[in-house]
Amino acid sequence: MKKLFMLAFLACTSLALNAQIETPQPSPFQKMEQKVGLTDVSVEYSRPSMRGRTIFGDLVPFNQLWRTGANNNTMVTFSTPVMIGGKELKAGSYAIFTKPGKDNWEVIFYSDTNNWGTPQKWDDSKVAATVNAEVYELPMDIETFTMSFDDLTNDSAMLGLMWEKAYVAVKIEVPTDKAVTAAITKAMSGPSADDYYAAARYYLEADKDIKQANVWMDKAVEMTKDKPKFWWLRQQSLIKAKAGDKKGAITAAKASLEGAEKAGNADYVKMNKDSLKEWGAKM
Repeated sequence: MKKLFMLAFLACTSLALNAQIETPQPSPFQKMEQKVGLTDVSVEYSRPSMRGRTIFGDLVPFNQLWRTGANNNTMVTFSTPVMIGGKELKAGSYAIFTKPGKDNWEVIFYSDTNNWGTPQKWDDSKVAATVNAEVYELPMDIETFTMSFDDLTNDSAMLGLMWEKAYVAVKIEVPTDKAVTAAITKAMSGPSADDYYAAARYYLEADKDIKQANVWMDKAVEMTKDKPKFWWLRQQSLIKAKAGDKKGAITAAKASLEGAEKAGNADYVKMNKDSLKEWGAKM
């Protein structure tokens, strides 16, 4: 009896020791985060690798529901409402399922994220959005399934999916302009120089009313006339140039250049010199 007890004890001890050994996962977990405009977007997924296998049309059959990765649901989370495929998705988390095809993928955003793999029972009422995405053939194999945030703008990003030689992307649109415009309207009731600068720069970058941007930028610089920032002056020169005030643009660019030279900022020195040359200024 004592011998049996000792053998059992040694076996349990051996199992406990083995349980302490950590080994790499075959499909490692990744979480990535991206600010798109003013919206925080994060993706959590597991990343299987090819390992000599044919993926699409074989390991992942064409036109069948795929978990889009490995292990638990691939999940995307938005901090604000977004638009996908012409539908508004509320802020929150969504599982991403796909039906890969040879030429197109069906990408599905599903409101239930508590599945291991695909849902045992599919519920159409939980489909928040469905998008058909064209397949682009890559010139080389992507060994490990990869997701990415591509083509970032103030108002959108492409959510990319890559594996083997296939790349597909889904456009995510965010309500940046609505949020910024509301913030500008609110701030203009008692704006600071920083508010004027932020509003003017946004209007320039978003290709909105350049005359209004010019007014705001002039006010921002005027409120800091004792110590104007050279990067503010740079934006002022660009706004004036776009508004058709070349003389004002040159004056602002020269002031920005002077400030950049004093600060030792080579990037702004070059940008200002390039603009002054473009606008025909005498140096």
